[in-house]
Amino acid sequence: MANLRAGLIGLGMMGRHHARVLASLPGVDLVAVADPGGDVHGVSGGRPVEESIEALIGHGLDYCMVAVPTIYHEQIGLALAEAGVHTMIEKPLAQDTASSQALADAFEKKGLVGAVGHIERYNPALQQARARIEAGDLGEIYQVVTRRQGPFPARIADVGVVKDLGTHDIDLTAWVTQQEFTSVAARTTHRSGREFEDMVSVVGQLSKGTITNHLVNWLSPFKERVTVITGSKGSFVADTLTADLTFHANGEIESSWDAIAKFRGVSEGDVVRYAITKPEPLRTEHEQFRDAVLGQDADIVTMTQGMRTVKVAEACIESSATGTVVLL
Repeated sequence: MANLRAGLIGLGMMGRHHARVLASLPGVDLVAVADPGGDVHGVSGGRPVEESIEALIGHGLDYCMVAVPTIYHEQIGLALAEAGVHTMIEKPLAQDTASSQALADAFEKKGLVGAVGHIERYNPALQQARARIEAGDLGEIYQVVTRRQGPFPARIADVGVVKDLGTHDIDLTAWVTQQEFTSVAARTTHRSGREFEDMVSVVGQLSKGTITNHLVNWLSPFKERVTVITGSKGSFVADTLTADLTFHANGEIESSWDAIAKFRGVSEGDVVRYAITKPEPLRTEHEQFRDAVLGQDADIVTMTQGMRTVKVAEACIESSATGTVVLL
């Protein structure tokens, strides 16, 4: 079977990494790239460098990776759908819920594979946590807490911290628990002089009763990427910077003496840091999308899921502006 013909539009900070992975992906030929600003990072590898999505489509693509600023996602995505090209778009799917829905509808109508590049879902620590949660290792899931903090990334110009970073945590929380957000309450602040928020604190409720808390900012002088998932049997702590997953077991001991055999909380039990394989998340993401395009079983972030994530992000922004809990 011939290799899939892939294209890439957007050769910026993320695009250069997509180019590297696509250029070495088995079963895929990266045939051309595009960016109106040219190949500033020198990642084309001698391939044609186009200036527009129309020129890129002209290379007869089977699928395309879109890594341009968020405000251009809808325009470029719709052009690819119209041309019958399977497409993965960097997160967030689009700048708002309506645009995201339009993209999801366009790809569904054409019978195309459309995906969103929520790379954190493919972090080895979270992949392992998801599998172990499905196997019942944590029991009933009570709470998910995420902390995503670090210095301001100068590359971001068109969205705030909620849509750029917070969408990672919204997606991974919904995915790892297999639940949807039903309500959010959020507070944001603007400290860096930009029109967009640079810090947010979110409290959420999920569809099966799990509660969540998300701290996200661009104002911390240290970098932190931590997810804590607490259930009836213990807690998982996933450090996605190091891709380490640690299990803290509940140390409660069952008693046969009825007078004291009532819940008194939990205590510290065994602590296990799992030895897991650690493939690059971006490569895993592309492998899954390639397999989906080939019609094989694959775990991709669908555009409908990406749209829901944008909807939750917008609810967080609305909540912070109105001081109310927003129902989803």
